[in-house]
Amino acid sequence: MTKIGNKKIGLFIGREWSWPAAFISEVNGRNCEATAEFVQIGDTKWDTKIPYQVIIDRMSQEIPYYRSYLKSAYLSGCHVINDPFTRAADDKFFGLSLASKLGMRTLCTVALPNKRVDTENVPETFRNLTYPLDWSEILDYVGTPADLEDIKTGGNKFRRRITNLQELIEAYDKSDIYTVSLTKSIESEELYRSIVIGQDNVLIVRIDPKTKIWVSVPINNENPAYKIICDWSLSLTNMYGYDVNELEFVIHNGKPLITSPSNSAPEFDINTLSSDNFRWCV
Repeated sequence: MTKIGNKKIGLFIGREWSWPAAFISEVNGRNCEATAEFVQIGDTKWDTKIPYQVIIDRMSQEIPYYRSYLKSAYLSGCHVINDPFTRAADDKFFGLSLASKLGMRTLCTVALPNKRVDTENVPETFRNLTYPLDWSEILDYVGTPADLEDIKTGGNKFRRRITNLQELIEAYDKSDIYTVSLTKSIESEELYRSIVIGQDNVLIVRIDPKTKIWVSVPINNENPAYKIICDWSLSLTNMYGYDVNELEFVIHNGKPLITSPSNSAPEFDINTLSSDNFRWCV
């Protein structure tokens, strides 16, 4: 088939190198009517013409301006992977709450008020908040060990391991403008990560608990955890409406438990995926 090139796929990326280059090479090497390239933008006008039929977004979580462009692209009929409106509202606390509501085993979690907001800190700013917080009750509710971490999905800009009340208070005081949640931590030597692409293709691989590198070939339906992890991964991804999603699980008391229900821009680095899994993601 002669390459027509009238359908364009654009990519927003950050520092990653292996997957974007491999994906663009794969698309452009198929001699079909689609081509792929990195998006190049300056300013965005309300009637800016979007030259792409599909945009793969792997960076707007770090650069809010990109999300403004992506929302405009979405309104023009471009298919954005993943939906910029859903991504903007996604956070770990909501995801774990959603999983629990759907009857899935997950981690106990509590969302906490910001220590500081990026505006003038005056008493009127926080009139809706109860003060002081009952830190002992919060820690008793979640249990230890626990993680105090940035509530945003797909990153760990702020994270502290908590084992006692003093550590919780000290860590919270350092959280600054981050919105954080306190989540129960489960120690397990059996960790799994699943990637869902297209809302129906699932790759489930075991993770080394120390290095977080994928250490084995994908598990199959002979593994008793496979069906549960697969079903939960598909259910949550479809609830979000994501075309690409990553979830994390541990095996606790012999059964899967969700530790991370969503990551709409998962890492596809060849050095952590292994070559076969990397090719699957491409």
